[in-house]
Amino acid sequence: MSTSNNRSTNDTDEVLGAGAGNSTEKDPDDWVTGDEPMTGAQRSYLDTLAREAGETISADLTKAEASEEIDRLQQKSGRG
Repeated sequence: MSTSNNRSTNDTDEVLGAGAGNSTEKDPDDWVTGDEPMTGAQRSYLDTLAREAGETISADLTKAEASEEIDRLQQKSGRG
């Protein structure tokens, strides 16, 4: 058992914090609710990114499709 910041941890490879990476990120294809319509927040952010990129994107996307488009446009714009 090791100690860091006065807290005990087990001898496992699992970590929290800065060295943990993004444990909340899932592949959109694995989402349980991925087939539902995109959220209002996704729609708004996707609209902003598409306008900045000079692109027109369908407003009839699922949550999973919107997430993939957001990722693509973030990479294109340098935001991601």
